[in-house]
Amino acid sequence: MNICVATILSIALLLGNSVKLRASVIGPVPSDGDGPASQVCQQCCQGPAAIPGIPGLPGPVGPMGPYGQPGSNGDAGQQGEIGPIGPMGERGAPGNTGSKGDNGIGLPGKIGPRGLPGFAGGTGKTGVKGQKGEPEETPDDSNQRVAFTVVRTSGSDESSSHDTRLPFQQTETLLPGTSFDLETGTFTCSVPGTYVFTFSVLKYSNSGGLYIHLVKNNYHVITTQGISNQRGQFSGSAVLALQQGDTVYLTMYGRAYSHPTSHYTSFSGFL
Repeated sequence: MNICVATILSIALLLGNSVKLRASVIGPVPSDGDGPASQVCQQCCQGPAAIPGIPGLPGPVGPMGPYGQPGSNGDAGQQGEIGPIGPMGERGAPGNTGSKGDNGIGLPGKIGPRGLPGFAGGTGKTGVKGQKGEPEETPDDSNQRVAFTVVRTSGSDESSSHDTRLPFQQTETLLPGTSFDLETGTFTCSVPGTYVFTFSVLKYSNSGGLYIHLVKNNYHVITTQGISNQRGQFSGSAVLALQQGDTVYLTMYGRAYSHPTSHYTSFSGFL
């Protein structure tokens, strides 16, 4: 910056000296301002063009001016009207007919089931239709209901044979038509069918082992066993198909305990 100022001052001094020197050589010329002398003076006193000065530095950036007002929106153009539907075009020419396909050969279908045989046609005359028979009487269901429950009320019984029948003293349930012999403890089937039988027997504590068998016609269907010198309640059940006259009962080997009111030993069955 200092070098540029010094250069400008040097150039100004040289120009000034040049002007003074030319003026001293030529000398002043009298002039009234409008005559030829004035014009000559202007031509002779006018020096050569000076060297252009160095351009100045750019000034600082000025502050930002205020924002202008937003321009107005232009007018929206109007939507044009929908044009009319054009006329339908002419129908095109039909296409060429395709070639005929080959005749397919299908597999044979499955053989259907054989039909029921037809009724044989009669040769005689049609007989007269007989009169409608009377409706069959339905047997009373109460006669087909069979069930029993019997209990022991006496003291303990002991047997040394597996074929000894266990007797009973009292019936708790005995439907009409049910055949049960308390003395032998035997049920006799009077209505054929499927029956359910259950029993429960209390073993005497101070005795050896106890075996209870559910028997059908002298055949042991199921058996329960008690351990010696231990009291225990033993029970069993079975479903049996019976014919008329079949018998079902209990046999024992050992010692069974009974009580007059507690009914520890019982036998039940029903159709």
